[in-house]
Amino acid sequence: MVNQPTAEDRLIDRRSVLRTGAALAAAGPALLHGAHAKAQPRPSGASPMTIIDAQVHAYAANTPLRPWHSVPNWPPHVTGDEMVAAMDKVGVDGAIYISPFSMYQYDASYAVEVQKAHPDKFALVKPVNPDDPAVADVIADWKKTPGTVGIRIIMTKESKRAPDDPGFDRILRAALRSDFPVNILFWGNIDAGTALIDRHSDVRFIIDHLGILQPSVPPAPPQPWADLPKVLELAKRKNAVIKVTGACTLSREPYPFPDIWDPLARVFDAWCLDRCLWGTDWTRAFAVVNYEQAVEPFLKADRLSDTERATLMGGACAKAYGWSPKKA
Repeated sequence: MVNQPTAEDRLIDRRSVLRTGAALAAAGPALLHGAHAKAQPRPSGASPMTIIDAQVHAYAANTPLRPWHSVPNWPPHVTGDEMVAAMDKVGVDGAIYISPFSMYQYDASYAVEVQKAHPDKFALVKPVNPDDPAVADVIADWKKTPGTVGIRIIMTKESKRAPDDPGFDRILRAALRSDFPVNILFWGNIDAGTALIDRHSDVRFIIDHLGILQPSVPPAPPQPWADLPKVLELAKRKNAVIKVTGACTLSREPYPFPDIWDPLARVFDAWCLDRCLWGTDWTRAFAVVNYEQAVEPFLKADRLSDTERATLMGGACAKAYGWSPKKA
């Protein structure tokens, strides 16, 4: 298997971002729907199905008032209003808004502000800190916050956490008490993630990004689906569902990324579509695909029936989180 960059390698130099920030900002809407190969506008008379993006990240600009923890290769800002505009353009009705760990770590205050401004568009998930001895209280408070539907833990190799980590135990017990599903990122570390899911068979897990390490810049690695057999085996765990988020970044072919469909068909067969949650993982996927390009292949794929598309692109997500947006 090809060596993958570490989280640190995937961050670009802060000064480089500041130098290019003005140019990126000037691009404006192109960041959301005009960059890279051009996707076609969604046709009129589109399906009345409710479309839910299972993972998006919105954030304010990096300023002293709201400083970022680190600077990934994302646009200089994609505010809540800008994210809504991108979704509206292609007919996405709502999204699960994951407070971006790269920028804000465990502080979800910006996400709360955005959800308050757009309560019919976003439901909220925040990362929680396994090193916080009071994390159970944090989760209980989060449960009381309007619009919240889950929490998130990070279990990549860089996190250096074992399946029996005491902090994870605290979090998962608290999630069970609050009836929260737990979003879990363990790409590149799927064996440890599987062991954690097995250790807590009474907790509902939502696996991020197919469980497969995805590139933050093109091209995709020579064998992007190398971990697929482990993902298929993981489908036997009935306390887990899986996000089909960022899948287009695994393509080695240009838009509309036709080579993703054979491996995805194996995922759908193993997991069943009602346990598969489509999403874009935008803006993390920004350097590889724009928002339209991450949506349109799934809207137009002839590999999916209308019923299958409705389940994958909304129904399964609504079931997993117990939330659905209000259609305009």
